[in-house]
Amino acid sequence: MPRNLDLTALRSFVAVADVGGVTRAAGHLNLTQSAVSMQLKRLEDSLGTRLLDRTTRSVALTPAGEQLVSYARRMLTLNDEAIARMTDDVYEGEITLGVPHDILYPAIPPVLAAFAQRFPRMRMHLLSLGTRTLREMFARGECDAILTTEETLGEGAETLAVLPLIWAGAVNGVAWRQRPLRFAFTRTCIFSPIARARLDAAGIDWVSMVDSASDRASEAAVMADLALYVILDHTLPQGVAPVSAAAGLPPLPDQKINLYRSGALQADISDALGVLLRNSYAGLGRGASQQLAAE
Repeated sequence: MPRNLDLTALRSFVAVADVGGVTRAAGHLNLTQSAVSMQLKRLEDSLGTRLLDRTTRSVALTPAGEQLVSYARRMLTLNDEAIARMTDDVYEGEITLGVPHDILYPAIPPVLAAFAQRFPRMRMHLLSLGTRTLREMFARGECDAILTTEETLGEGAETLAVLPLIWAGAVNGVAWRQRPLRFAFTRTCIFSPIARARLDAAGIDWVSMVDSASDRASEAAVMADLALYVILDHTLPQGVAPVSAAAGLPPLPDQKINLYRSGALQADISDALGVLLRNSYAGLGRGASQQLAAE
């Protein structure tokens, strides 16, 4: 039958080891000296070995005690962590942040990590949807803050970065040579209509290679060198590269990465989130806003 160590006795044992005496440990634990001594004796009896050397003027650990104290510290740390996690279910609040899929990386992961460290009791709910959907949700009050990719700046928004929209294909790919041009687009992507209009204006025939609601489907076709798509520069996934200007594809407009924050969001949280996002996207843009530069 398995035996269990008494965590209360282990806590007293560690306290004695830390402060070097039963009396001081008792004061530290807010217990009587006799209570601590009894716990130590019970612990030694359960293990069948002496843990403390009481022959000296100060209490010292025996070899067995030295070995146990390391286990005891880890057990108490894990116990305290489990208690805190299982009983501390009250958050200071929840914030819903919406970000389009194509600008999640590389900027958002460090923002989430820094925000969690700054506000450990604030629950972050991340949504990854298209700009149009996020704007609609924000208007209905369903998001506290959203990022968008747009050609213009909406009312109350802040531009974090301005990035060029580029043609992209597989690394060392040749799909750009095909005519009609094979194009992979996502139905909800606001970039696809822009790109198709530019191709039409340039007289370049194109054919839809992928028509999907998933950005991943377009990426898969592009990585396989079956098609091209358009994406913001500096946000390309691994396996995708810009198409050279020598390919003769029509130029594409710049796009703004805009931040919208709800006025209902607590001021200190809104300010902190704004700074984190601003700093994270600062390295991506070649024409960030004046407010960004001021930071």
